[in-house]
Amino acid sequence: MRRKAGPVTGAIKILLAMMYGIPLLWIILTSFKSSADVFASDATFLFSPVTTAYVDALNGDLMAALQQSVLIAVGTTVLVLLIGVPAAYGLARTRGHVATIGLGLLIVLQMLPQTANIIPLFQVFGSWGLLDSTLGVIFADTALLTPFAVMLMRPFFRAVPIELEEAAAIDGATVRRSFFSVVLPMARNGIATSGTLVFMLAWGEFLYAVNLFLSPGTYPLSALLAQQVGAFGINWPGLMALAVLTSLPILLVYALSYRLLRDGLTVGAVK
Repeated sequence: MRRKAGPVTGAIKILLAMMYGIPLLWIILTSFKSSADVFASDATFLFSPVTTAYVDALNGDLMAALQQSVLIAVGTTVLVLLIGVPAAYGLARTRGHVATIGLGLLIVLQMLPQTANIIPLFQVFGSWGLLDSTLGVIFADTALLTPFAVMLMRPFFRAVPIELEEAAAIDGATVRRSFFSVVLPMARNGIATSGTLVFMLAWGEFLYAVNLFLSPGTYPLSALLAQQVGAFGINWPGLMALAVLTSLPILLVYALSYRLLRDGLTVGAVK
């Protein structure tokens, strides 16, 4: 029997909704204001809405930045899964000191601050000719997010009974065939969950994008937002309009994958 939420739980939910909802409402309202209304004390909620900021954003570099963000997010997700799926499966099936050392290395890699990698990556990518290229940012994001994806997918592979692989081997299946025919279908929820989270993180990644792209015209959406902050002040309506437009694709992905994320993270946490 499902228990009803008490008054304390309801109050906490209302408080959280206000904490997250009011800033979002403020962003949307500011995006429809003129520059004069942003700082007007009597125009907090009562103002004449204008779409100037959205028109300027759509007529600017938005589409080029959107294309870059899609390429980076999709490319990073594909590359992370290609590396992370076999790595997570190997760590899930390996016992002893090898698995312990591997997990320890993943944790250490997760602890390294992203800012500590900028200069080495800049030097290495410069010698490889990958600076100011989409491929270079994809490689950097892949290196950043692969340890996270491996640690997230490993519990899903451990939840797959090894007896199923042994039964497939008795029936004559090779290791590769049992992996693709038995293990992957049973762990698909965890793989899809990891892929969705990696896509979201790669979409909003800023530090590598703004440092590894040398030409502002090639910036993705996350770095394009920073261009609204100039030496002569901040274009608040333009910044908020870009924030709204940038959030729409990731909001759509989250809405479509909400049930998958909820179920997948719960299963991974339990098992």
